[in-house]
Amino acid sequence: MYAIIETGGKQYRVENGDVIFVEKLNAQVDEEITFDKVVALNDGELKVGAPYVDGATVKGVVLKNGKAKKITVFTYKPKKSSSRKMGHRQCYTKVQINAIG
Repeated sequence: MYAIIETGGKQYRVENGDVIFVEKLNAQVDEEITFDKVVALNDGELKVGAPYVDGATVKGVVLKNGKAKKITVFTYKPKKSSSRKMGHRQCYTKVQINAIG
């Protein structure tokens, strides 16, 4: 059994027990969250929503809120002596999937 959920503008294929990293959610550690935007659900037969499956939810528990490793962004314009170096750390929420239904 698996489901495809949508959160943070991205879609994730999840099964029971999966641990996923999603865009930062407004939830504390050990708080239970429910994803109600289920795009597809497979429980023996595939159900595809238009755009979401009616009555389908995926429940999970927040394990951690954090930031990813730093990336370096370097932009420049050739022959113009113009360059800029920036860093960025993306915030994430680590979620363990407990129930699909």
